[in-house]
Formats: sequence, C-alpha cells, structure tokens
Amino acid sequence: MIYPLLRPLLFSLEAEQAHQLSILALETLGRMPRSLKAVAEYLSVSHPALTQTLWGLEFPNPVGLAAGYDKDARAAAALPALGFGFLEIGTVTPRPQAGNPRPRVFRYPDSQAVINRMGFPGEGAAAVALRLAALQQPHPVPIGINLGKNKETPLERAAEDYVSTLDTLFPYGDYLAVNVSSPNTPGLRLLQAADALPELLTQVAAANQRLAAQHQHPPLPLLLKIAPDLSPEDITFIARLALGDAPLVDGFIATNTTLARPPEHPEYTETGGLSGAPLRQRANAVIAQLYRECSGSVPIIGVGGIASAADAYEKIRAGASLLQIYTGLVFQGPELVRDILLKLPEICQKDGYSHIHAACGTCA
Repeated sequence: MIYPLLRPLLFSLEAEQAHQLSILALETLGRMPRSLKAVAEYLSVSHPALTQTLWGLEFPNPVGLAAGYDKDARAAAALPALGFGFLEIGTVTPRPQAGNPRPRVFRYPDSQAVINRMGFPGEGAAAVALRLAALQQPHPVPIGINLGKNKETPLERAAEDYVSTLDTLFPYGDYLAVNVSSPNTPGLRLLQAADALPELLTQVAAANQRLAAQHQHPPLPLLLKIAPDLSPEDITFIARLALGDAPLVDGFIATNTTLARPPEHPEYTETGGLSGAPLRQRANAVIAQLYRECSGSVPIIGVGGIASAADAYEKIRAGASLLQIYTGLVFQGPELVRDILLKLPEICQKDGYSHIHAACGTCA
C-alpha cells in the first residue's frame, strides 16, 4: 500500500543506500511493539493449506526471506511481522569484513533484475550472535543461519571458517545453510566440487553433532545452498549427498545467483551474481532435477525470480517445499509476501490440490 509511494524515493538513492535505509527502518520498527503488531495484523496471512512441518520445524507459510537481505540480524525482530514464514540471516562469516568495493549492487527495473557483487560484507558471527540472543524465544518463525567463509581464508582451510561460525551461532538458529555458491568470493564455488564438498560437509556435520551434545539440543537441520550454473552431472552428485544411510545434508536451497548473462539483455554489463526474473527458469530446472534425483524425499527451498503467486506456484510444482524471495521485494515491496500467500491456496485449489504439499513436484 505505501511502497509504491516510497519506491521513487528509494530508487533515487544508490541501491545499497536504499537497502541500508530499509534495514534501519525495520530495525526501528522492531523496537516499537504496538506498531509491529499493527503491521503484522495487516500483512500476515494464515491459511491451513500453507502450513507445513519440515525437519521438525513448524512453518506457518512457505514464503521465506532469502539470505543476503539481513546479513547481520539487524532487522530480525521486525521481519516476521511482514508475513514471512521463515527468515534466513547472513551470509555470516566468522570475522567482520568489508566486502567488495562499492558500488556493488545494480538494479534493472525494466527486467526486474539485480546484479550484486557484495562479497559477504558483515559484522561477523559474534555481533550476529548478540542480536539473535536478544530475540523473542521461541522464534515466531524459524530462523536459518547462512554460513560462509572470510575472503582471506584459503580454500583448504574453508571448513575452519564454517565450523567457527557454527560454534558461535548454534544456540540461536533453527536451521543451517552452508553457502558454497556465491559467485562474489573468489574460489568459493570450487567448494561445490566432488573433491571438496563431501569433506567440508563432513566437518560441518561433525561440528553440528558435537554442539548438539554440548547444548543438549538436537542437531540443527543442515541445508546446502547451490549455484544455478552447475551441470546436470554436478547436480546428480550433489543430490546424492542427501541420500543413503548417512546423508551429509538434510535439504537444499536452489539456487544462488547466476554468472550467466541472457543474450537478450546486453545491459547486464556489471560483474557479479544476477538475480530476479532472468534467473527464474534456470532455478526451476535445478529444483526439478534435485527433486527427481531424490525421488521427492528431500525438502528443497526454491529461490530465484519469484515475483508473483504464479511464480511461487511454479516453483512448488517444480519440487520446492518452501520458497525464498529477495529481489522481488526490491521492485514490489513487502506486500509481495501477502499477495503470494493470499493467492496461493486459490491457485492450488483450482488444480485440485487442497494443500501446497500436494502440488509439490507435480511438474518435476
């Protein structure tokens, strides 16, 4: 309702300035209980066709906030009031870092796309832990923590960074996401390779088990966030990590941003990861392959190019149990969440599905 009025102002600012302004506004809202309640009453949508239990976690609806928006958990107190069914914080690195030089975020309104080359800027795991520790317990919606490595950490020691961040943040999250797919940290995507990924995940999983025993808490569900630029053979290999008697991951987030540039968009000249509408079909193809490879037995969070309820439904039918949005919010504002949640049950019912789960994977 108000975002169409604010958008010209926000788009008059440099993209990262606009982002920081939105974080500041939500951070302020999070300290105003009465205003927060009023926002939640307007934007929240409840419907029995949208609720799910996955990994032992209760999701009131399938639309979550993707990692990258609230890197340092500054807005985490307010974000559930915008109607999200879950949040993902980060990417969090063990030590603070500045990220890549600015400008590093570029909007393309005509094609509903963004290119970013942020490079994991953030205050580090200790600062995020302090903010998450101050949140309402239990969390009103599940909170995932997206784990990454510092830029200067060599690849052969990457596991140390993931484990270090997990050591700091284990008590404060509901699930974990291992990010080996950002295109903006040099060499990071090499960790998706067959000679590196199993060892990395083995070390993170061992730390998860150790911390679970230490805190007398079940291990946190461990998800892997993958790139859209993988070959079918790479996706087959990665899918097998979630199968068998001793799976290394409990689910997937598909996908991160892409390095590909559609030939019909010569204006995409900046380097970095492309997100938004141009990513939608490729992300759907990756989701569908993962769903088929795992015979629908492993939950997938679908992300990439969701800008409407129809886009969300398309991802569910490709095989996503849950969804994440970010770039769509840049162009449409927070009412996008409400719009998707209001329309999804009706779309499902028109196809004969009484619950979103029944539609999951029907077009994989």
